[in-house]
Amino acid sequence: MEKLKQRWGIQNNWSIIAIFIVFAINGSFASWAVKPVTIFFGLLPETTNPWLFWPLRILLIFPIYQVTLPIFGWFFGQFKFFWAFEKKFLSRLGFGFLFKNEE
Repeated sequence: MEKLKQRWGIQNNWSIIAIFIVFAINGSFASWAVKPVTIFFGLLPETTNPWLFWPLRILLIFPIYQVTLPIFGWFFGQFKFFWAFEKKFLSRLGFGFLFKNEE
């Protein structure tokens, strides 16, 4: 745990536990929240080819996950960590222009 605290700039064990909980809850939430979206677009596993359904579902999960991660982080008092995590992650994917005015 000490290596994670040092790498992430975390001061206590509660923060690490909260971060793990946020990642778990947010992943589950994003998977759950995409179901109504796929139904709205008529993408059902019963009627859509699995080679099309699953990649589209994963592509839909991605933006939901990215938007809700800092929100769930805020609920657990870890907004600062997750906002920095989001900026770093999205910058690596080529979306750094979204954060140019921020320091």
